[in-house]
Amino acid sequence: MRVLITGGAGFIGSHIAQHFQGKAEVVVLDNFRSGHRRNLDGLKVDLIEGSILDRAALDRAMRGVDLVFHLAAMISVPESMLKPRECVEINATGTLHVLEAAADAKARKVVLASSAAIYGDNPTVPKVETMAPEPKSPYAVTKLDGEYYLEMFRRERGLGTASLRFFNVFGPRQDPKSPYAAAVPIFIEKALRGDPIAIFGDGGATRDFIYVKDIVGALVYAATTESVHGTHNVGYGRKMTVLELAREILRLTGSSSAIEHKPERLGDVRHSMASSDKLQAAGWKPAHSVAEGLEATVGYFKGLK
Repeated sequence: MRVLITGGAGFIGSHIAQHFQGKAEVVVLDNFRSGHRRNLDGLKVDLIEGSILDRAALDRAMRGVDLVFHLAAMISVPESMLKPRECVEINATGTLHVLEAAADAKARKVVLASSAAIYGDNPTVPKVETMAPEPKSPYAVTKLDGEYYLEMFRRERGLGTASLRFFNVFGPRQDPKSPYAAAVPIFIEKALRGDPIAIFGDGGATRDFIYVKDIVGALVYAATTESVHGTHNVGYGRKMTVLELAREILRLTGSSSAIEHKPERLGDVRHSMASSDKLQAAGWKPAHSVAEGLEATVGYFKGLK
């Protein structure tokens, strides 16, 4: 079997590449816009440096591929608010490029990394796939576009497709140095240094944090299970406030870092929690927990010191 991971040098993409070591030939297409070569250290992959907007590079990457994991994207909500047209080009037009190339290459299935950001600030929790989308950012709008395009290609061109709406993914190799980095790696790095931990808003915003290994398990399950198509949530169905997260990381690291509150960010939603009943009814089950994931992630960052 041969698999292609667009954005495979990124945080989640590199964990997919790691999963398939010794199980399949792995092709990674990445232009290193947000990914890092170091994420692929020690992994056997066919690395093609290029963009999903470059059809020649994409066609080369797609040759002989059975499964496609499409993660290449502008990954930040705040960045998308500042660069909406670039976000549309990468996330919407880029996804169309991937689908066209996959259909032409007769790939078996394309699985899209979508996002819970599509639900917007609807206060109803847990989020279920039948809820009306209420995207608040260009990032969320383009992820919704991608879901529609995948379903169109499934219906009109017979390409196997599925979209997974990720909730708040964390784990080893998540980049804390990006200006748009996620909370978990930033909090851990700050805690290990003894620096103040900044929380946007009052800390009462809730998130459904999910360990990256369970995201990979869901992606692989969706890709290899023919009956899984359409859109599915992936989360634990448990909420944790950002303030609770910060305090737990302080506990795990033994840090005395202070918690500081800053103004809320553009485009952020207040409450987010998944119902993953649809995907679990199709046969996927998470194998880990937030506590287990945080311990492993703290251990990873401690090892970098």
